[in-house]
Amino acid sequence: MRSNSFTAVGIDVSKCKSTVAARRPGGEVVWLPFDISHDTKGIQRLLEKLNGLDGEIRIVMEHTGMYWRPVALALQQAGFYVSVVNAILIHDFSDNSLRKVKTDRADALKIANYGLTFWMDLREYSVEDETRQMLKIQSRLYERTTTTGIMLRNGLISLLDQTFPRANKLFRDESRNTKGHVKWVDFIIRFWHKECVAALSLNAFADTFQKWCKRTGYRFSTSDAERIHAAAKNAVATLPKNDSTKLLITQAAISLNSVYDTLQALRTEMDRLASLLPEYELVMGMEGVGKITGPQLMAEVGDVRRFSHKGALVAYAGMDAPPFQSGAFDAKKRHVSKRGSPHLRKVLFEIASMMLVHGNMENPVFCFMDKKRAEGKHFYVYTVAGAAKFLRIYYAKVTQFLNAQAVAYQR
Repeated sequence: MRSNSFTAVGIDVSKCKSTVAARRPGGEVVWLPFDISHDTKGIQRLLEKLNGLDGEIRIVMEHTGMYWRPVALALQQAGFYVSVVNAILIHDFSDNSLRKVKTDRADALKIANYGLTFWMDLREYSVEDETRQMLKIQSRLYERTTTTGIMLRNGLISLLDQTFPRANKLFRDESRNTKGHVKWVDFIIRFWHKECVAALSLNAFADTFQKWCKRTGYRFSTSDAERIHAAAKNAVATLPKNDSTKLLITQAAISLNSVYDTLQALRTEMDRLASLLPEYELVMGMEGVGKITGPQLMAEVGDVRRFSHKGALVAYAGMDAPPFQSGAFDAKKRHVSKRGSPHLRKVLFEIASMMLVHGNMENPVFCFMDKKRAEGKHFYVYTVAGAAKFLRIYYAKVTQFLNAQAVAYQR
């Protein structure tokens, strides 16, 4: 028994199974690669083999979709040191082999070797990481649900063009009630055809509309009632006012409201999860960061300390512009790599765009973008450049805050 030895266990994760290998320094292979299933029996088999190892053990696995979570959580709960590593870092790691081999068995050995090489830098998966992971799951669902909502909204507007053209433009803004519903969507559930309004006198419609506003939680104004009534009188419908058309319109609107209900619930939960993170107040106070983009930003970045420097975080977002040089050729124009997370890039682009709207001359990111804009740069170019600059500032501020907090906690 070598009580002073240490073993790196590499796990290559896939959907239904994982391939496991273990190595020690000096090229020693402790376990040749073997497969385990992602069920109680398979995980118990792995735990029994791990308990048979002596010395210090660190388990390394790739952050691949959601498939790693059941294995990582089971091993963590059993008291083992588990480190979940960005898949790009594993992919780019050189295993000192001239052959390009891509199999689960080879990958498990490579991950174990990565664990040995970066033994001291391996960061243990923690309860805080689980909060971040749950926030990320919620954020990704919010993004997908938003896309669904856009599709349903466009479909509903297309239907409305045949019963109550431009009904979605009846209100000056997309006012929302406490449920997160949009006013015009709720409106057309009740007034689904132009004749639902045009067939009434102005006074009768105004009275009906006022009662509807009170019941649904929207603000009523006489000017709105007059404008809507006039629009209905002038509109031309191509579908008849009958039960079939009513079903078509109202069900499309109800489906869209269902999506809005989901988005509202997700927004609330995302904010709750984000508020559990130590950097929450700092991040939410940064200019350009909103109630939605703040939790999304924290979800996509994760623990900023997992990046060794600000350039690594910018590269993770795919906003770096790596050099392209060969011999005497040295490219002068470079493009962002787009190799990293498209989800993080999207959030950063939204934050930078919001800074352009605010136009605060005391904000260094806005001043930087404004300068690039004055130089004649394309909107996309200066906005992406501004987003990258914001991300570098984010890295510096959040890293400093978390490190200071860690020092204070140790005292």
